[in-house]
Amino acid sequence: EVQLVESGGGLVQVGGSLRLSCAASGFTFADYALGWFRQAPGKEREGVSCISSFDDNTYYADSVKDRFTISSDNAKNTVYLQMNSLKAEDTAVYYCAAGYFGCSRGMDYWGKGTLVTVSS
Repeated sequence: EVQLVESGGGLVQVGGSLRLSCAASGFTFADYALGWFRQAPGKEREGVSCISSFDDNTYYADSVKDRFTISSDNAKNTVYLQMNSLKAEDTAVYYCAAGYFGCSRGMDYWGKGTLVTVSS
């Protein structure tokens, strides 16, 4: 059974930090790119960041560059998103996803999401 389980969401103040985790199981972690997406109330889902170990690439949306950092721990089958200098606009449900064909293709597996609320 493929599972992607996000954790670490919560309520933080503007300017604060939060680290999200995504624990993966049921597939070969190192063969997949891992991405973070988010969906704010009333808005469409957007890509936030992605990491692919097999080609050593990372990607960030312009809106989070220099504030967010994605990383992975293959031994733990876990991907992280360190979020610093949080803004109210970062409020959203954050999802992790895994894609066999890398960060530029559609994702194959999705987690259920974790809510991040940034108070203003």
